[in-house]
Amino acid sequence: MKHSNISIFIPHVGCPHQCSFCDQRTISGAQHLPDGEEVRAVCEKALAEVRSPEDTEIAFFGGSFTAIPRDYMQELLDAAKEFVGAGKFKGIRCSTRPDCIDFEVLGILARSGVTAIELGAQSMSDRVLELNERGHTAADVVNASAMIKQWGFELGLQMMIGLYGSTREDELLTMQKITELRPDTVRIYPTVILRGTHLAELLESGEYVPMSFDEVVDIAAAGLVMFEGSGIRVIKCGLHASEFVERDMVGGFYHPAFRELCEGMIYRCNMSFQIEQSGLTGECTFAVAPSCISKAVGQKKSNIEYFARQGIDISIIGDESIPKYQCELRR
Repeated sequence: MKHSNISIFIPHVGCPHQCSFCDQRTISGAQHLPDGEEVRAVCEKALAEVRSPEDTEIAFFGGSFTAIPRDYMQELLDAAKEFVGAGKFKGIRCSTRPDCIDFEVLGILARSGVTAIELGAQSMSDRVLELNERGHTAADVVNASAMIKQWGFELGLQMMIGLYGSTREDELLTMQKITELRPDTVRIYPTVILRGTHLAELLESGEYVPMSFDEVVDIAAAGLVMFEGSGIRVIKCGLHASEFVERDMVGGFYHPAFRELCEGMIYRCNMSFQIEQSGLTGECTFAVAPSCISKAVGQKKSNIEYFARQGIDISIIGDESIPKYQCELRR
């Protein structure tokens, strides 16, 4: 099922901490705070244009939604709720911090038509969280996730790969612990270093030495396999394309087709393993799900070219019986 949002950005308001990586105005591209009337205007326009509003949510992203002043939060929710229900959108989604969830705020959200809550977990390593000035612990993620599920909301968790001080082992641990929490959805964000953030200062001083881009792609690819293989939808892998990000980034792992790179890596690894096991050389044909042919071919035919450099001519065909991310060597 394709995930669809009408996104409304609330840039960096209400957050009790300035995390090492954060400049929400750059990330969201938003430069002002919307009021209730703006929310109504956005929703009214979207309702007239969206093909399947019953499969679409109004989404408040950007800052920590449940940490903003209560009257402002309620104003936005009241405006959005007018567009939820029969013949309208299916619900409201918001993102927030794990330490900004309690039973009081969950009651407000439930009464206001909110159906899904996403938590910025970022890492499940307390050491990495502290180094990046998150201001919460992994236990806060666990506790908030349990409360959200107890109230019947859809739970989404967000993680970041390549934060200051994080290792491959930390990333894999985070993926495993997120999987154990059984969220409905996950977003995988590779770290992007933005001008004016503490991460940018650490990068400039040489204290922060990021992982290689290829390693981050490999880790994110492992996350896609782990989460989706456990029945958890990965609704985002990579930061959304933005002129603001491209203008203000000074390092990190931004690519407009990041997920495509990761999915191509999954297929490359699977095909390499089967070729090695079979001992085949020269020409090989692999069957994949028809919707995944372009993923198997790789971004800009990168997988075809990769195997060609090894003297192997790869052909990709479609087969409805092959599950996503798997492939079958035919000859």
